[in-house]
Amino acid sequence: MNWLTKFPTLDDSILTALKKTIDENFRTFTRAYGDSIEAFFHPLQSFLVQSERLLLSTPWWVVIAVIAAIGWFASRSWRIVIGSVVTLVLIGLFGMWEDTMKTMSMIFVCTVMSIVLGIPIGIAMSRSDRLQKLINPVLDVMQTMPSFVYLIPVVMLLGIGKVPGVIAVVIYAIPPMIRLTDLGIRLVDKDVLEAADAFGSSSWQRLKNVQMPLALPTIMAGINQTIMMALAMVVIASMIGVQGLGQPVLRAISNQYFTLGVFNGLAIVGIAIMFDRISQAFGRRLQRHREFVHG
Repeated sequence: MNWLTKFPTLDDSILTALKKTIDENFRTFTRAYGDSIEAFFHPLQSFLVQSERLLLSTPWWVVIAVIAAIGWFASRSWRIVIGSVVTLVLIGLFGMWEDTMKTMSMIFVCTVMSIVLGIPIGIAMSRSDRLQKLINPVLDVMQTMPSFVYLIPVVMLLGIGKVPGVIAVVIYAIPPMIRLTDLGIRLVDKDVLEAADAFGSSSWQRLKNVQMPLALPTIMAGINQTIMMALAMVVIASMIGVQGLGQPVLRAISNQYFTLGVFNGLAIVGIAIMFDRISQAFGRRLQRHREFVHG
């Protein structure tokens, strides 16, 4: 009657053997294909190194001017532009400029990777209900899996460094990009699609000229969420060698440096708010433009 009060489990020897088998097989796979997988991701490493080098070598005032210009183009709001400039100036004054540029380069690379991978998958999902049913559980696992767990297989395959960190961040941040691309295309008005078909549009023309432009505000919301989730992984990714604002925070936790942790944490918050306001404002502009064109 012990099973009524205590949940029955597999025998310890069976569990140990199962875990040992899985671990040994993964290690064997890592030894056999680790070098090939590392070579496959070499272009990604070059992209990350070049983007980081560009931001670090560009004068600070040029970086601020470019971000201010992007903020103005996206929002047409002086408040957002001034807020972005003040945030970056304060980061520089408190001696966190270099770490911030490294973090921004990583976020840029992760966002580009998420867009390049996420939009085609989202488009494929929007065209097939069966594929959507297959991919949605995978996305559920990716979004609910503790972020630390992503680091284990990536580090075992690629070791410590920037590329494993980027891969872990992309895996964590890409689900909103895929989901909202799928949702945006599915929400396109059926009457508009019928009109496109009536004019003899091919499947590619309908996607390029009708579905993607109308789904763009929703896709922008996906990009916004991807950026926010990538920033949330900054500190965790620093555990496997990703440089930037996360490493001082990690060092502050280890050595109980209160001000170091707070300042760098506030810098991450400042960047997150800046990117959030700019991307949200651009999404709202796209939405208003769509409503004006089809209103």
